[in-house]
Amino acid sequence: MAIPVVLPRIVFLAVFGGFLLLTLTVPPAAAGCADAPRPGVEWRRCLVDGVDLANIDLSGAEIRDSSFKRTNLEGAVLARVDGRRAKFVSARLVGADLSGANLVEADFTNADLTGAKLVDTDLRGARFFRAILRQADLSGARLDRADFLYADLGGARWVDGHTLCAEGSIGRCHPAREDGAAAGPARAAEAPTHIPR
Repeated sequence: MAIPVVLPRIVFLAVFGGFLLLTLTVPPAAAGCADAPRPGVEWRRCLVDGVDLANIDLSGAEIRDSSFKRTNLEGAVLARVDGRRAKFVSARLVGADLSGANLVEADFTNADLTGAKLVDTDLRGARFFRAILRQADLSGARLDRADFLYADLGGARWVDGHTLCAEGSIGRCHPAREDGAAAGPARAAEAPTHIPR
């Protein structure tokens, strides 16, 4: 029995069509992961773990769902980045500028954000478990559902832009008195610091 001539064509078209469909559905951001660090870079869903990006300008970058575990971002500019659900676990962000960034549900577990600028940053649902935020500026930050369990907030400027967190502010901001001692926890209206998930 002879194989119809049409069958090989159908197989060829199915294989070629499947390859073409696969090629066209690869997310464009995956190709950007190899791009050099620069303002506005598209690093969505990228692994940037353990890299030295100290003092690099990534302002306006698309870093949503990316991982920066153990990455050195000391002094880096991440102003206005879209970093929703980004992972900064054990990252070094000392003196980094994250002003105006969208970091909803970002994970800063064990990260060092000493002196970081988080002014007007959207940190709703972000995780700061055991993070260091000493002398960080959280003026105007949105902290709804943010988790600061065991986070060190000593000397941080709180969301109202005026309150300084006292030394020993672990897990929540205790406003400092003029003599530097804690005056009790910051008011609930200024945003809860830990809500169990």
